[in-house]
Amino acid sequence: MEFLDLVKKRYSVRAYKPDQVEDEKLRLILDAARLAPTAANRQPFKVIIVHTKGREEELRKIYRREWFTQAPLLICVCGIPAASWVRDDMKRYLDVDAAIVMDHMILVATELGLGTCWIAAFNTKAAREILGIPEDVEPLLFTPLGYAADTPGVKERKSIGELVCYEHW
Repeated sequence: MEFLDLVKKRYSVRAYKPDQVEDEKLRLILDAARLAPTAANRQPFKVIIVHTKGREEELRKIYRREWFTQAPLLICVCGIPAASWVRDDMKRYLDVDAAIVMDHMILVATELGLGTCWIAAFNTKAAREILGIPEDVEPLLFTPLGYAADTPGVKERKSIGELVCYEHW
């Protein structure tokens, strides 16, 4: 698939089939995370794979939407602040690195026929407790991973002219 076609095909899936994700597809998705560029190539992240079957009620404490646990898998991207690169103005690039990692996984998942939905608005305390995330690690992003049981709607996006400046603001 051409890259721009892939980007256009990706959408936020909010209904999943119970079909299992093949191990080989999961491996390819995780390899995309491993290969994602990070600031100074520090790779300050860990990915947690969670099987949802039998844990739906517990996992919905992290994010309450029913579809969050419909997919057979959840992926959580965690950042390790102590390992992340810091720019000279003290801007820590942890969130940027995690976003790139998640985006790489989501795009490979789309290419493999799987659905995802980027989630940042979740209960971090519940995520820490349920997934055993240490205090020096930040749970940053989640996505369900599975086969879509819905269809994409129309993507509403701003025009390029509203988003891009040339030479100055």
